Order: sequence, then structure tokens, then C-alpha cells
Amino acid sequence: MTRLRDTDAKTRAQSGRSPDFLEALARGLSVLTAFDGSRPQMTLSDVARAVDLPRATVRRALYTLTELSYLESDGKLFRLTPRVVGLAGAYLGSAGNAMALQIACDALCRKLDEACSAAVLHGQEAVMVAHASPPRFMSSAPGLGFRVPAFCSALGRVLLSETGIDAATLQMRKLTPQTVTDASELQRLLAKVVSDGYALADQETELGFRSIAVPVRRFDGRIVAALNIGVRVERAGAAQMRSEFLPHLLRAAEELKDRVV
Repeated sequence: MTRLRDTDAKTRAQSGRSPDFLEALARGLSVLTAFDGSRPQMTLSDVARAVDLPRATVRRALYTLTELSYLESDGKLFRLTPRVVGLAGAYLGSAGNAMALQIACDALCRKLDEACSAAVLHGQEAVMVAHASPPRFMSSAPGLGFRVPAFCSALGRVLLSETGIDAATLQMRKLTPQTVTDASELQRLLAKVVSDGYALADQETELGFRSIAVPVRRFDGRIVAALNIGVRVERAGAAQMRSEFLPHLLRAAEELKDRVV
């Protein structure tokens, strides 16, 4: 068995995890999830830096993942294979809400000719579980599994709004000059989402892009997802998003109430 580095052993002790926690599996998953849109292919050294693990550990993880066909390599660079999609498919197939959310996104996209997404909260990120884009965006549209920081996105603020979270505990950073990173201001914005019933984020995650989102609630009122319309700033102002897009989002969310669990 590979001996834990002193720093790793200390981290595990501080985490309070059970001895049943499988460190090798956790490391392998960290290697797999290191690949993304900004890092589609990497060398062994690149991966080791990305996950902050020893090269020997990363080498074994890369070899195993390649043997299992989750990665492929030309001898130097490693990249994901289509088999990884099966992991997402397994989640979407077992998550009963995904199909209903996708149908709603497709309908809103056709009606409004704008990108529509649905997301759930995972840690401090909003993770996309349904998405539809007009043909003009198809080549650059984010896909299922795309993540955005919850603190500064419309999707994320809707999902955080009723969790009772203290904004001061969130990891925040400036993504654009408009990004709100003051904890007290963010707490106020989360309270406003609860009172208004929607969130509007204006160029906080990406310059030139604004979005509006509403909660999707199940029969007992609990939020299970957020539904969002996102546009380039030249296509719609904030007032237009409230007057034109918000009613459609609210109607779609209401129709989903009896279809999600």
C-alpha cells in the first residue's frame, strides 16, 4: 500500500474521515476530474500539478484510467474518452428530474430563441443538468456538467437562497469588475432572491453575459433545481429580461412542480 505523504496524512486526520475512506479511489477521481474545457489534454506533469499529487501516484492513476478506457494517450498527452459520458448518462438516467428539466429547457429555448439551462447545487457550484441553445450558439454552448460558481451566478444564487448559508463562509473571487465579493452585500442579494422569487446576475460570471433564474420547487415547496435564461448583453437589457423572460421562466417552473421530486 502506498504510504500517505505527511501532509496528506495530516489532512486526512483533520478531515475526520472514516478509516474506510479509500484514498486511492479519491485520488483517481481527482485525476479524472482534472480534465475540463480549459485543460482538455495534459501531460503527466500537468496532471500532477493540477491535482497536487506525487508524479508516481498520478502515473498509476493515469495508467489505470487508460486501461479502463476513461482516458486515452498518444504516449505523452492524456485526454478523456467518450466513455466518460457514460458516467454523466448514468446520473441523468437515475435522476428522475433531469428529463422533465430538459423538456422545459427545450421548450423555453424554442419559444424565446435564447439559451436555457437548469442546474442543481453541488458544494459551492451550480452544476448544469439540462441545457438547450439556439443553433447560433451550438458550437460554443456549455454542456451538461458545466459548472459555475454559485455565489455570483443567477442559477447559484437561487439554489443558495433558501439554504440558510452564511455568505461569509463562501469562497468568493472577482471574475469580472461587476462580481460581488462582499459577504454582507451577497447576503442581502440572497435575501432579495427569496423575497423577489428570482435572481438576476449582470456580467458577474462573464463580461458581456447576463442571466435570470427562478427556483424549481417540488410539491412540498423545496427547491430542487434552478431554471435560467442567459443572453449576451446586446440582445437584452436587465429590464427586458424581467419583463419578457421572467414570466416564461415562472410559468415553466410552476408547470414543473408536479413533475419533479
